[in-house]
Amino acid sequence: MHFAKGKLLAIGGAEDKGTDLETGEIHRNNLNFFGLGILRRIVEETCGNTRIEVITTASMIPQEVGVNYLDAFGKIGCKDVGVMNIRNRADAANEEYIERIRNADAIMFSGGNQLRLTSTFGGTKFLQILLQRYNDEESFLVAGTSAGAMAMSNTMIYEGNATAAHLKGEVKITTGLGFMDDVIFDSHFEKRGRFGRLAQAVAANPSCIGIGLGEDTGMLILNGNKMEAIGSGLVMIVDGHDIKHSNIADIPEGNPISIENLKVHFCEKGNGYLAMERVFLPEAVEGSVIAKQVDVE
Repeated sequence: MHFAKGKLLAIGGAEDKGTDLETGEIHRNNLNFFGLGILRRIVEETCGNTRIEVITTASMIPQEVGVNYLDAFGKIGCKDVGVMNIRNRADAANEEYIERIRNADAIMFSGGNQLRLTSTFGGTKFLQILLQRYNDEESFLVAGTSAGAMAMSNTMIYEGNATAAHLKGEVKITTGLGFMDDVIFDSHFEKRGRFGRLAQAVAANPSCIGIGLGEDTGMLILNGNKMEAIGSGLVMIVDGHDIKHSNIADIPEGNPISIENLKVHFCEKGNGYLAMERVFLPEAVEGSVIAKQVDVE
């Protein structure tokens, strides 16, 4: 695991803000999904006086999403918020946007389609600066919800219908934005029944820890390793390191997968996990269990 100095906040979302990858529907009436407690945590983790830049690239309705975030942050007294409506790679090269991410305290990737994020930012100076700041600066925070969370890792699910996820080949994997190695994030985890697709992703990449994020729920990650569950729902950890039998390499596409000894942990608010050590923590709050049990610095 890579011990970055910055912080990640991966959030499971609620109703998609852009296109639903499974139905193709655009949801325009469920935009105000965001738990204000999670938004407030973004401000707290950057030590106040926070300049936040919201990146709406993943969404098909970026103007509406941007307004929604400005309103939501405003409700908790955070007025220093900007919206970056970056639609293509040319926009990502705009020096104004690059200067803004150099000066931000936190950035927030909205939901939508995670392939929009990777195809727009992959290999760009924009992403290089974000990665460098995340790796080098303790107070810099990268947050993402739904697609924005799923794109954070180096290994990324970009497609997969939950009802067919037990069949080989139905879960599509590509390279994400690379803020964290050896994990795979999935979002809307309980509501959309995505355990099967995260399990297949982990079975095909057993060096990775699967992190299934429930709606209005997030995982705060420090140093690329120490995790704390926040919000009102469930975070599920799927660990494939001790898989014994697996047929995924040998069966034809479209056949059911078979996996033995996949480990699963359920995390509620306050629970934690150490990704490198693969250790569940009943209490994850700084200064309690993490500090007392495991020195990972």
